[in-house]
Amino acid sequence: MHRWWYMEDSNKSKENDVATFSAPRSRPIVQRQLDDRKWTYKVHIPIPLNNNEVVAITGDCEQLGNWKPNDVFLMERVEGDCEQLGNWKPNDVFLMERSVHVRQWETHLNPRSIPVIANTLESFDTFGDYEGVQKIDRGWLTSETIFQFSFYNNPFMLTGKAQNKLIYVKLTPMNLRVSSEAQDIAALLEESLSNDTRENGTEQPAYAFTECVSLCSDEAKLEPVSQFGRAYHPDDILIFHITVTEPENVAYLIDLYTYSSRTCQGEPPRHVGYHYILPNLLKKSEGQLELSVTCASKHRPLGMMRIEYVKISPLNPQKLNLKTSYIRHWNPKWKGLEIGHRGSGTSFKSKDGNLIRENTIASLKKAVTHGADMVEFDVQLSKDLVPVIYHDFSVYVCLKRKKQIDTNDMLELPMAELTLEQLNNLKVYHVEEGKSREPRFFDEDLDEHQPFPTLAKALETIDPHVGFNVEVKWSMRYSDGTWDINVTTDKNRYVDSILSVVLNHAGNRRIVFSCFDPDICTMLRFKQNLYPVMFLTCGDTARYPKYYDPRCNSHGTAIKSACAMELLGIVGNSEDLLKNQESIQQTIDNGLIIFCWGEENNCSNTIRHLKNLGLHAIIYDKMDVFSTKERKENIFLLEARESQKEILQNLHEEKKKDILDKLAAAVE
Repeated sequence: MHRWWYMEDSNKSKENDVATFSAPRSRPIVQRQLDDRKWTYKVHIPIPLNNNEVVAITGDCEQLGNWKPNDVFLMERVEGDCEQLGNWKPNDVFLMERSVHVRQWETHLNPRSIPVIANTLESFDTFGDYEGVQKIDRGWLTSETIFQFSFYNNPFMLTGKAQNKLIYVKLTPMNLRVSSEAQDIAALLEESLSNDTRENGTEQPAYAFTECVSLCSDEAKLEPVSQFGRAYHPDDILIFHITVTEPENVAYLIDLYTYSSRTCQGEPPRHVGYHYILPNLLKKSEGQLELSVTCASKHRPLGMMRIEYVKISPLNPQKLNLKTSYIRHWNPKWKGLEIGHRGSGTSFKSKDGNLIRENTIASLKKAVTHGADMVEFDVQLSKDLVPVIYHDFSVYVCLKRKKQIDTNDMLELPMAELTLEQLNNLKVYHVEEGKSREPRFFDEDLDEHQPFPTLAKALETIDPHVGFNVEVKWSMRYSDGTWDINVTTDKNRYVDSILSVVLNHAGNRRIVFSCFDPDICTMLRFKQNLYPVMFLTCGDTARYPKYYDPRCNSHGTAIKSACAMELLGIVGNSEDLLKNQESIQQTIDNGLIIFCWGEENNCSNTIRHLKNLGLHAIIYDKMDVFSTKERKENIFLLEARESQKEILQNLHEEKKKDILDKLAAAVE
């Protein structure tokens, strides 16, 4: 179910506004009537609707839009908190339907059925509740844009009385579109110091929803922002989640408040300072803003604040519909799945490593042969934006063609600086081969053993019953300020390139995305509605360096982040999980799925132990050596076989019954 928003100018009356989904700005509610029978469908909405929200319904017939977002049928409000579909007749077949709400939608795998019974004139349901199961998820981006502004690592550096006070932060979108009622942008900004002190109809964008979450709160959930914002406690992680339709015409007002120690109950806080973020500062997909804070009373500099932002643009062209979503679906039977790490495992960490090069088609196929339920691999882009399977950010290129490699014969290059053709034609070595000057593999003349297979090729080549855990590689910033590598590709374009290939080539394959970067996870979550996303984290570890983003450094914080962004779950570090085993159940208790990765997994006894602890999947090397399966077969293939067997059995029973009926008729 989706929430829908109004696209009309704010100075027009709300009575004329009709919510649409990238459709004409005005669409009348009409009653549909087919043949001679009318049918009324009512939905009880247990959650509050904003003034510019409306409920819609879609289903597998033309009258309900055939699951297309642009063609949903808008419902009209009736008494109380009900929404009513106009009178219509569903024809003489069973129809599947799903109620749609602007920014949220029902995501049951089996949608509601409308039975065609002659005396059924009215139906009444509750939004999100079907057959006793509650299932409501946030929608995905179709034409709007999300901005997330994050405050973490104690970002406020203030002077004066505000220096040691608890700061309350409020972030308000402001309309910069000049209308007939606004003289100019400068005058508008001057007149509006705070949204709490001024009510100007031209200030609010045509469509904007602002929500906020603190990852240090007990319940990490995006909620509307209160009048005086949200408190930022020391070492907090505060995220403002804003959805707008015209990002180029929206500025953001940041207001800071504090409460006096002598404040009486009910007394408002003191407005300490403010800053306007204009849209020209937000052209990139991500960035860090160091902004001055202006004193609200004296309009003088009060200090500085540091904000991290990410912009999430919709995936175009849209190839998604409302029929099915697996965004948070996981079959309860899928426990203890075995996932091949980089196919059949890493091949460069030790000299006695895997005999097949990692992240190749051959490596993936070997894992499948030995019963892998899924295979995990790393995906990043070549210079010409082709998603390829490769782990490291750099490669070594041999400058001379000769059997003996000297120290100066290799040049290290960022993989992203080479096109797919160059990666395939040049003699390219892995980073470890480049450092040691000792080539490990000499079978690259075989097509399936060549490095840099494309994601599309893997999707088309590997058995479709095998699930894919696609790790999206992205350069990470560490706590000391260094980066893995300098990335020049725009973050939205990067993610879009990978998603487009998956949507075009995945078919019915089960796919789970994962990434160490929490913003990439959020992008993957809100750019599409089909595939689940998991937050890949190191947790509390001494083996790997700390990241700059605190969401990445604690399993508990990763749980809060995954819950807030409605991800499927966490891919935790086994080193951390084995030391803090209670965090496994903590993850499950929060309604999340948990996988694990790490060197500790390369042991059959550890894999069994992790399965007993309740892990949904274990990622490890050398499926042929460490697998704990008694039957070396893929779980999804077994399910398909059982399903096919059940279908054939039902057909046999039906045929048998038909024959018996015919014999009985002949006897009579």
